[in-house]
Order: sequence, then C-alpha cells, then structure tokens
Amino acid sequence: MANAGNEIVFKKETVAKLLTRSFKEDKTKVSSDAVILVAEMLKVFVEEATRRAVKQADSEDCDNIDIEHFEKILPQLLLDF
Repeated sequence: MANAGNEIVFKKETVAKLLTRSFKEDKTKVSSDAVILVAEMLKVFVEEATRRAVKQADSEDCDNIDIEHFEKILPQLLLDF
C-alpha cells in the first residue's frame, strides 16, 4: 500500500497476486478490471476502518489510536462489508 499524500493506493500487482493466490486452478485468470475493482474496495475498506477507529478513540478521549480501537470496531465493520 502506498500513501500519496492522504490518499490510499494499493498497487495493482499486489492486489492481483493476492487474488491469484486464492485460486485453486492455475488456469484461472483475473482481468485488469477486476483488479481495479478489488483495489478500490480495499481502499474503501481501509478508509472506513480508519474513520471508525478514530471515532472510537475520540469516544474514549484518547489522543492516539491503538490496536484496541481497531479491534472494537472490527466486528461491525466486517458485518457492514
């Protein structure tokens, strides 16, 4: 994952490798449009997780976001996606 300013960007090659690792047959291919779509979904997921973790930390009057804040928001985040 690269961070261009405040924008989250996933490398298409990395996303493609992650997708192809889950395929059971070597013949299965993934289109470039599918890679772009999955990369966009990952971006939205990470941005939403960040927003929710920040909100959780704020509700607990914390200045820093810890893994505990992420762990608290994770169950609902996974249900929403």
